[in-house]
Amino acid sequence: MNRSLFGLSLAYFLVLLDTTVLTIALPSLGGSLADRQWAVNAYTVAFAAVLLTGGSLADRYGAARVFRIGVASFGVISLLCGISPSLPVLIGLRALLGVAGALCLGGSLGLIAQLYPAPPARARAMGVWAAVTGTALAAGPLVGGVLVDLYGWRAVFLVNPPIAAISLLSIAGVVSDAGRRRSFWAGQVVACLFLGLLAQAAISRSWLAAAAACVALAVLVTIERRSAAPALPGGLLRSTWPELVAGTVANFAFSGALFVLTLLLQEGEHLTPMQTGLAFLPLTLPMAVNPVLTGRIVARYGPRWPVLGGLVLLAAGLTGLALTDLTAPWLLVMGFGLSFCLPALVAGTVAAAPPGTAGTAGGVLNAARQTGATLGVALLGPLTHAMLPAAILVAASAVLFAVTRRSGPVARAASPDVAQTS
Repeated sequence: MNRSLFGLSLAYFLVLLDTTVLTIALPSLGGSLADRQWAVNAYTVAFAAVLLTGGSLADRYGAARVFRIGVASFGVISLLCGISPSLPVLIGLRALLGVAGALCLGGSLGLIAQLYPAPPARARAMGVWAAVTGTALAAGPLVGGVLVDLYGWRAVFLVNPPIAAISLLSIAGVVSDAGRRRSFWAGQVVACLFLGLLAQAAISRSWLAAAAACVALAVLVTIERRSAAPALPGGLLRSTWPELVAGTVANFAFSGALFVLTLLLQEGEHLTPMQTGLAFLPLTLPMAVNPVLTGRIVARYGPRWPVLGGLVLLAAGLTGLALTDLTAPWLLVMGFGLSFCLPALVAGTVAAAPPGTAGTAGGVLNAARQTGATLGVALLGPLTHAMLPAAILVAASAVLFAVTRRSGPVARAASPDVAQTS
């Protein structure tokens, strides 16, 4: 791995790490349950919304510039999170951190396409870049537990600035030209508003917030239809919706279960943050090592069976957690389910997308997954017995996917857009 690719991959690792690393620290933050939910969701709401246009900003202003702004902002905002005086301030800063993370992701994709113009080299670079996904998700609970136990919750954020600095130094000297593609800020702002209102409606059970979210969605649809360069090209949702539903539900179950189990283990069984992080190893380790096997299965048989098998295993693990007192075996089952399902959904989405829309499809899948994570924390967070409803929802999504993808699209060869969906 050369220096530039290392820097791009390190930034991606950092962005994904922050989707889960704070969860272990939740009991240490204090505040109400709703406050804790927003401490997690503020990041994912902003991240999901800005993902839709992060790539277009890189095309408009130059991938290197957008990437540097994103990484530098991520480091600075992380520092501010680490010294924030109150939980409401932390929630606001977490939203800004999500915006910075989306800029990192959009800029890094453009830089990889620029640095590796030859398709074989680009495919290999994308494979390395995308491989950090499982590692980051696996590291989150353990890293969070160790840091919180040894140094307190602020350490979760204070480790980010040095990593961001290393990433920036690794791409020193890399430049890219700005383009002429227009950015439609109105749609971006309304997308953020819609996801925020949706999360608030789920957390507070507010009909007013739900109605406002519906209005925001209607405005967003209107803007998209009138836009000269819509975020969702015609036919994209129609061809990829089974994968988008499966990805949303999988992240819904994963993030919701992680949130609920963290509170149960620390507040119910009085485990320390480090012990809680170690308790999640059966869930997270398969996500770090199994995607390699999943990639080989997808390459040979297509994405349909790994997606279905992964959803079934995820539903089984959630059911086991709901109906037994055992934790580790069922977390292991869940880990294998996620590590089969999520990488295969990448290939399935890219294969099903209309020609020329693979990159956009990747952004939409990522946004859908982060939206699922937001709703999982919001809806499952207050439930003591949250695993069984999550298991039923995952099982239903497996049946839906089996019916709608009877033959399943054959995964296309790796392209410069594939990694965006990881």
